[in-house]
Amino acid sequence: MKDKDLLSSIRSEIDVIDNQISQAINNRARCAQRVGELKREQGDNSFYRPEREAQVLRRVMEANTGPVTNEDLALVFRQIMSMCLSMERPLKVAFLGPEGTFTHEAALKHFGKSVINAPQSAIDCVFREVAAGECDFGVVPVENSTEGMVSQTLDNFVDSTLSIVGEVELRIHHYLLIGSNSDAKKITRVYSHAQSLAQCRKWLDSNYPKIEQISVSSNAIAAKLAQGEWNSAAIASLSSCDIYGLRQLESKIEDQSDNSTRFLIIGRERVLASGHDKTSIVVSMHNKPGSLFGLLKIFYAAGVDLTRIESRPAKGSKWSYIFFIDFVGHCDEQRIDQLLEKLKNQSISIKLLGSYPQSVL
Repeated sequence: MKDKDLLSSIRSEIDVIDNQISQAINNRARCAQRVGELKREQGDNSFYRPEREAQVLRRVMEANTGPVTNEDLALVFRQIMSMCLSMERPLKVAFLGPEGTFTHEAALKHFGKSVINAPQSAIDCVFREVAAGECDFGVVPVENSTEGMVSQTLDNFVDSTLSIVGEVELRIHHYLLIGSNSDAKKITRVYSHAQSLAQCRKWLDSNYPKIEQISVSSNAIAAKLAQGEWNSAAIASLSSCDIYGLRQLESKIEDQSDNSTRFLIIGRERVLASGHDKTSIVVSMHNKPGSLFGLLKIFYAAGVDLTRIESRPAKGSKWSYIFFIDFVGHCDEQRIDQLLEKLKNQSISIKLLGSYPQSVL
């Protein structure tokens, strides 16, 4: 067969496969519509099931034979599920805005594009919108691999009645962006979120040692400021470049090449076990020698994998601390339930923030 005929044959095969994919997606969407109808008849408002989505994505990745990567295939199925869910009932998701922030990117990665975006001006506002029922879920940053914990998020959990229902990790790349009014050789100031400025500190000191670094509430705000001002720049995500009409001056300027941020998904309901879960708690301990050792000893004795522990000053008690702890397992498991009971007996107070599927993407 001649090369031209072979190419034509392969393209015809692709056309057939495309038709099959299209038909399969529509069949899945019709099933989603039927599920939505049944839930409405039964008075069931739990249209979004985080544990179910995590199980589907893991199954897709385990069955993948390539050449498509697991992550790329999972992202395709994430969007298919997002689209199908919107046919049952569109979700409204709050995040630290405006659009173009890394939190917005994390929301898109976790929920797909078929949701109603509800950008908020601060992390506190994300918690309030979800708690008030104005939004179904919220997305908040909690930990960066370079700069550590996001204290605003941790502090909000202390008094909040919301639960953690999921997590998502995002590889963070920073870009130096300028608007049409700026001359690349005459930049006098750079705007960005404090975390982003810190993550690019060495690069800025080496390349722009005299530039004024101005912290703002979000990278998207930084992009908007750079868009309208003379000789100013912004450190933001690449998506901000398109949203705000900026030009990319430098790419991937973060000091650590493996810079990543972990985000938490917050909601009003608890999540069932998915089979690969994580639990988060906040514990207040007695202020006496050996209290932290006693706390860690309980996890060791139970053989539970402790993934993170972070201390924060306790409100209203000088030199006392509370501990935010993440560990592997779900509160519905007997061994985790027993662990929580032992922690309760040895602490002043313990609060379950949530058990949720471990990050798939």
